[in-house]
Amino acid sequence: IQHAITKIHLVKTYRGTLLIISNDFWSMVKSLPSNKEFWLRMGTMNLPYKTTKEASILLREGELVAFPTETVYGLGADATNDKAVAKIFEIKGRPQFNPLISHLPTAQHAFEFGAFSEIAKQLASMLWPGPITFVVPRSNNCPISWLASAGLETVAIRVPDHPVAKELLERANIPVAAPSANISGRISPTRSRHVHEEFGSNISSILEGGDCKIGLESTVLDFSGTIPIILRPGHITKEQLESKIGKVEIASENKIISSPGMLASHYAPKARVKTRMTTVMDGEAFLGFGNISFEPFPNLSTKGDLVEAASNLFHMMRELDKQNPTYISIAPI
Repeated sequence: IQHAITKIHLVKTYRGTLLIISNDFWSMVKSLPSNKEFWLRMGTMNLPYKTTKEASILLREGELVAFPTETVYGLGADATNDKAVAKIFEIKGRPQFNPLISHLPTAQHAFEFGAFSEIAKQLASMLWPGPITFVVPRSNNCPISWLASAGLETVAIRVPDHPVAKELLERANIPVAAPSANISGRISPTRSRHVHEEFGSNISSILEGGDCKIGLESTVLDFSGTIPIILRPGHITKEQLESKIGKVEIASENKIISSPGMLASHYAPKARVKTRMTTVMDGEAFLGFGNISFEPFPNLSTKGDLVEAASNLFHMMRELDKQNPTYISIAPI
């Protein structure tokens, strides 16, 4: 009890709910934009929250840790530990031919694990930390598990832009393999409670980091050939990349799977989806955009803002999917 008391920053009542906030959690909250409040509602959900120090120890011991990034919440394991990486595939039900992205705290750390060309290093210096993943040849004696790279001679590496992720990676001091923290093929989590809904007590730790500010997966760019190729579209677009490094191609459908997001179906709800819809039928759910919306269904962005829509997409689709509709119809975007 004495140990617990030393970790408590604040106990107060908020809308009738007793809130207990740890010093570590409060420090994280204060580092976020001042117009956001993140409250840990104790008792309503039995989430296995940990500090970054505790979570880093769990990672080094071969356990799984869910943590926030600016894109989505990731399910992390020591990328150099075959058994730990295998746990990711097992708990997600993920096919082992689908590679994992390894996360590192800085670009300099990343350069130690992959053979980055000069143009790749230049782009990394411009966009890292941030929502882009580089696929590059493995460096000599690269310790990243071959299971994490699906037996390929390339590795997928990212430097995330989130204070909690950065602190965790610095403390762990290992590359952390981390796909999205959801059952394989389902909608990616953009809030910590989404992770709990997916896995319950089957993972050792969840690090709270608020809502993911981007809410879409990172763009994956393959630098293993002569021309950079987008393997997975994401927040950073082809046009943005070409404005910095010149010609960029998009992967063909028959390209070998060397990145997450290349399977025929991924990031999908249980319900079937219809796009560019302007009506909603009985038994369906509707996801609005701009001035096309139907009560009581949510709207991705009443202002028609694409960035706001992207950050809301996965969360709103999850909430609609819980209603077990026959279809989720989505307004034109």
